[in-house]
Amino acid sequence: MSQSISHTGNDLREVKQLGMWASIASLSYIFWMVGGMELIERIAYYGVKASAGLYAKAPSSAGGLGISLSDYGVIISTWALMQTFIPVFTGGISDRVGYKETIFVSTLIKIAGYLVMAFFPSFWGFLIGAMLLGGGTGIFKPGIQGTLVLATNRNNSSMAWGVFYQVVNIGGFLGPLVAVHMRQLSWDNVFFACATIISCNLLLLLAYKEPDKEARLVRNAKIKSGELKQEVLWKDALHELKKPVVIYYMLVFSGFWFLFNSLFDVLPIHIAEWVDTSVIITTLFNGEGTSSGFLQFWLGLDNAGTKVMPEGMLNLNAGMIMTSCFLIAALTAKYRITSAMLVGCLFSILAFVFIGATNAAWMIVLAIALFSIGEMMISPKKNEFMGNIAPEGKKAMYLGFVMLPQGLGWGLEGYFGPKLYEHFASKERFSRELLAERGMSENAIHAIPQGEAFDRLVAFTGEPAKQLTQLLYNTHDIGMAWYIIGGIGATSAVGIFLYGQWLYRLQQQQA
Repeated sequence: MSQSISHTGNDLREVKQLGMWASIASLSYIFWMVGGMELIERIAYYGVKASAGLYAKAPSSAGGLGISLSDYGVIISTWALMQTFIPVFTGGISDRVGYKETIFVSTLIKIAGYLVMAFFPSFWGFLIGAMLLGGGTGIFKPGIQGTLVLATNRNNSSMAWGVFYQVVNIGGFLGPLVAVHMRQLSWDNVFFACATIISCNLLLLLAYKEPDKEARLVRNAKIKSGELKQEVLWKDALHELKKPVVIYYMLVFSGFWFLFNSLFDVLPIHIAEWVDTSVIITTLFNGEGTSSGFLQFWLGLDNAGTKVMPEGMLNLNAGMIMTSCFLIAALTAKYRITSAMLVGCLFSILAFVFIGATNAAWMIVLAIALFSIGEMMISPKKNEFMGNIAPEGKKAMYLGFVMLPQGLGWGLEGYFGPKLYEHFASKERFSRELLAERGMSENAIHAIPQGEAFDRLVAFTGEPAKQLTQLLYNTHDIGMAWYIIGGIGATSAVGIFLYGQWLYRLQQQQA
């Protein structure tokens, strides 16, 4: 296998970037168009993603699925594989048939996914809905990101990806807030709202114009006439996948994506079960809640205004990225891409150590903030990296390859993350064990519906919920699940360091 990582005009050698404001001013109309489409898609996507674990573990009596975390892991893992591996072999379709066409089809698929979730509130309904949502997202991404690559150049690409990621996170910020308030009405409202939101992209498509469409049509005409030879798509993708720069990238970054997705798949459950977020309200409002609907919405509070909902806590991540990602992009533009990603991974690992060490609400806030800084140093850079090394005519294909480590990491995390949490930190399981210790019969415990064990423990013992929560937390090694996840991230950090050294040597040889 050749170890060359350069292509004409698409190598890894440093190119002087424009200044921050000059870069922003140079961004074209089509850049902002696809940014808006991605923003809308993210509002809908994170409206479901941020609440998926809470929906899964909520008892059926409360409108949830009432399934175990192991079953939830099956859904998330399947969702991950659909969303992340489809672009690997279909990303090239956007290059060949057109970005507008694939964006249109993917939007229809995603609408269907949300509606299936709404109309079929069961394990199988949510699984099929997640598969549709994952498949639609997997088809959507390469077209959007391929457009962005063609709409930028090497002089503004670092800032462009940073700004794009920041704009996207406006959607990531708003989506969970929509979910917080929709689910307090009923869970199906979340899915109906998300289907309505994603439909707005059909209107934006009317104003979308594919960049370099003429070049694609000329290339397709030459292929049709036999002047150019084009491999079968899957063979073409497989040929590119054999290159060491892609293989090593997939392996070393998969650990980070295990870490990353644990935050979104498992942390909301952890916050709901173990973190007393009313402490934050006490600090912000001098011991009292707030009746302001404005504050309740933007802070992600419950309808009583007395505590922060799990999605609201996690929304600090999107809020920070939304307001400061372009600053991180400007700072990291001066450094090698792999160096910036390594430092970002280390910040993220530290965040998971904090989550494992304490259930204090403000420490969880600090952990989410640290993770967000790390994410801002990694996620925009992964797209810039692949966009830079992609051969001409294969931009969307290579941006599909970006999903490889995410697919491997998220697929494994989707299955094992909830299982880790269920083994080391499940409040449901610990409540059933304590009920047995306090004298409830085995048959009575077995008859408790999934998701209702802690409420039954409170009723059975007559002790305050807060006191029982702290008792269960103190008598179990709940942090171990987060330390194990952090250890996986640390292994990835070592791999990123070695990968960066290898790329540097290849760059020196090319120079």
